[in-house]
Amino acid sequence: MSRRCELTAKGVQTGHKVSHSNIKTKRRFLPNLVNVTFLSDALGRPVRLRVSTNALKSVDHRGGLDAFLAKASIAELSPKAAELKRAIAKKKAGEPAAAAS
Repeated sequence: MSRRCELTAKGVQTGHKVSHSNIKTKRRFLPNLVNVTFLSDALGRPVRLRVSTNALKSVDHRGGLDAFLAKASIAELSPKAAELKRAIAKKKAGEPAAAAS
């Protein structure tokens, strides 16, 4: 399992640990990832994703998973999240036709 957020593509960064004597050694800065179950309004089912806490805050701010994915570009989403975005768009495109019938 990669250490990458499925919604924002935030991943591992590298840098230096600097001692008091200014000796630099390599270190890794890991993203704060959590396993979260979102509820998709359009799909009507829970969706489990591994996201950063920053993305979790952004999803909440934008009004849920469906709204977040609608604004997100496919390039920065994981394959699983991109598939969700397409499924939600397809479901929402089919709703007006079903409501008109």
